[in-house]
Amino acid sequence: MKKYDVIALGELLVDFTMNGTSKQGNPLFEANPGGAPCNVLSMLQQLGKKTAFIGKVGDDSFGQMLRDAVSQQGIDIKNLFMDREVPTTLAFVHTASDGERSFSFYRNPGADMMLRKEEINSSVLNDTKIFHFGSLSMTDEKIESVTRMAVEMAKQGGALISFDPNFRPPLWRNLERAKQQIAYGISQCHILKISDDEIAFFTDSADIDEAVARIQKKFKTPFICVTMGRMGSRVYYHGEKVECEPFLCENTIETTGAGDTFMACVLNMILENDWNIMDRQKLHEMLEFANAAASIITTKKGALKVMPDRADILALIKERNR
Repeated sequence: MKKYDVIALGELLVDFTMNGTSKQGNPLFEANPGGAPCNVLSMLQQLGKKTAFIGKVGDDSFGQMLRDAVSQQGIDIKNLFMDREVPTTLAFVHTASDGERSFSFYRNPGADMMLRKEEINSSVLNDTKIFHFGSLSMTDEKIESVTRMAVEMAKQGGALISFDPNFRPPLWRNLERAKQQIAYGISQCHILKISDDEIAFFTDSADIDEAVARIQKKFKTPFICVTMGRMGSRVYYHGEKVECEPFLCENTIETTGAGDTFMACVLNMILENDWNIMDRQKLHEMLEFANAAASIITTKKGALKVMPDRADILALIKERNR
């Protein structure tokens, strides 16, 4: 038996999200704990799973806030390190009227980029069912080498590998390098979650079926989920394609964390079933649950500290299926 259901490695940062304006008309930003890997773990904790995080924050007020927030969610932080020289990474999230976002990062470098090989504990990576990572931990050569080492350790320990590109163009020196690192992540993973925008960028094809076929032919990726925003989601698995419509909420505030929430729900379903024999009904159930959870998170500010619980997700599904 493995001690952890999911271990994730990557960025832990502060998402400054828009929260109105001051009396002087200046924009107000709220400091929310964020970072895709920990968002995924937080949702999994809500669903009763055992998780751990590997990463680094600055030994500053923001880093201490993040450490406390992650710990409060029940995520194991024994492998979260504090850097005394490099500050915690900050992201400013600018939200448009339709809830879509743009990002400004303060990360040149940021503490999340300073994780080093000697800080990676192989015994921890041997003790997880799933290892999850994204492309932000490969934007710089040093953290890229650490990420690749951790992936290899997890694979040697028998873990399923989960990858979400979580592509953020401002963090890459050039987009060709981004494609190369995304290709590496896809080449290593059993479970891929990718957005319609990301798959179009990576394959240069706007046709999702065609783009997925290219990925499957080149990388032999067995389990691919594609999120399509207001168009819902799809899963491609063992030659099957299953689709599910979205849950559109009138009170959507922003889309921060929606993809991470979806990713966590997919991993949760895989943990609770034999992923080698999931049928069409089970795959649709997985997408429906993940879409509903992602919809709920869009009605809240931030993500990591406000993940929906199972009862709320099931209630939303029941309401629509009446």
